[in-house]
Amino acid sequence: MTIKDRTGRSGDILRIGTGAGFQGDRIDPAVDLAERGALDYLVFECLAERTIALAQQARLADPEAGYDPLLERRMRAVLPACARNGTRIVTNMGAANPQAAARATRAVARELGLSGLKVAAVTGDDVLDRIGPCVLEETGAPAAALGAGLVSANAYVGAAGIVAALEQGADVVICGRASDPALFLGPLIHGFGWAMDDWVRLGRGTLVGHLLECSAQITGGYFADPGVKDVPDLARIGFPLAEVDRAGNAVITKLPGTGGLVTRATCTEQLLYEIHDPARYLQPDVVADFSGVELEEIGPDRVAVCGATGHPASGQLKVSVGYRDGWLGEGQISYAGANCVARGSLGIDLLRARLAPLGAAILEDRAELIGLDAIAPGARVAAAAEPAEVRLRYAARCRDAATARQVGEEVEGLYLTGPAGGGGVTRQHREILGIATAFLPAAQVAQQVEIMEGQDETA
Repeated sequence: MTIKDRTGRSGDILRIGTGAGFQGDRIDPAVDLAERGALDYLVFECLAERTIALAQQARLADPEAGYDPLLERRMRAVLPACARNGTRIVTNMGAANPQAAARATRAVARELGLSGLKVAAVTGDDVLDRIGPCVLEETGAPAAALGAGLVSANAYVGAAGIVAALEQGADVVICGRASDPALFLGPLIHGFGWAMDDWVRLGRGTLVGHLLECSAQITGGYFADPGVKDVPDLARIGFPLAEVDRAGNAVITKLPGTGGLVTRATCTEQLLYEIHDPARYLQPDVVADFSGVELEEIGPDRVAVCGATGHPASGQLKVSVGYRDGWLGEGQISYAGANCVARGSLGIDLLRARLAPLGAAILEDRAELIGLDAIAPGARVAAAAEPAEVRLRYAARCRDAATARQVGEEVEGLYLTGPAGGGGVTRQHREILGIATAFLPAAQVAQQVEIMEGQDETA
């Protein structure tokens, strides 16, 4: 199959769909969009603060690792339909290694018999070599104070690299730590030829990206609350798409025949998601202003969005800093039936007494009874209302792996040296990656684009 030529700009409406809103998102709705959506662009947003740090850790162990573990599976699922329908793909599944992700995508294309596919790797967000003097928001100390514990530093870059890749004819654009809305803003800038200082349109495009970035959150997922906010056919929920005009205004909708719903309420909840000051939503490309946004239901599963604007960017980029923060040791065991809360509580007391000799090797701990107080610490119920079962969970942040391992072993030891009726033990230990925030002048960060095309590259 030959890839269609898609280097030209689109008409008066661009159709952009969301293929993923986080790393573990479902794949079937993305396939449906690729096949039936008549999309210009399909965007996969798969990175979070912890995700990028874990990816950097994986790359340290293997130079060809560090990209999204579902990348090949997602590409294998959507590339044929995207190639057939002229849909371009933009994603941050490159994580810590966009170039390896691009090579892997080219390998999938060859496997599928797709000739002429152009895959772009956008790099430049890795700023580990520049982060040392920058002050961490959480501690007030420079990042360099983390010493050998410093693992990664990735700046939230804007849309410029994506635009450059699309201008060079890329069919698939793979980024690292781009800002979430920038994944959608880049195609709009390219498709409509917006200027990079057209603050009003950049603000509107950022709104579109913000509404779409979490996939099904705007079509009823994470919105559903039975009897309060009912969502039809949630099992077959569809992912959203936007019909965007040249002025940057949009209609949010989903494919006919899919589950879920698009209403003023679903759009309002997503509009407010992760927003601190609606009038100053700080992004790498623009300071977006959502304070005047209007949402109007213009038909079933169709919500018109307008009223956003924007102001010049701050000139500072947020940087997600990953660092080694000790080891997690964890264990769980269940207690059921009469007096289960008292038995679970006794188990917690025993664990703390038995682990006390470890002293400063345990940096902090947490104990809870899932089903009683795991979310609301300190919760208690009358005996008549006691739950039918609880699950004891004990977790500790430890200085070293050996101590973390011992935490889980002590939980398992409750089988025969703890309260009656315990069962179903699980335990684990792993290194903890902490996340901190710093800011870096945007002028110190430059994006690069590498285009991979043809059929004879090695993966």
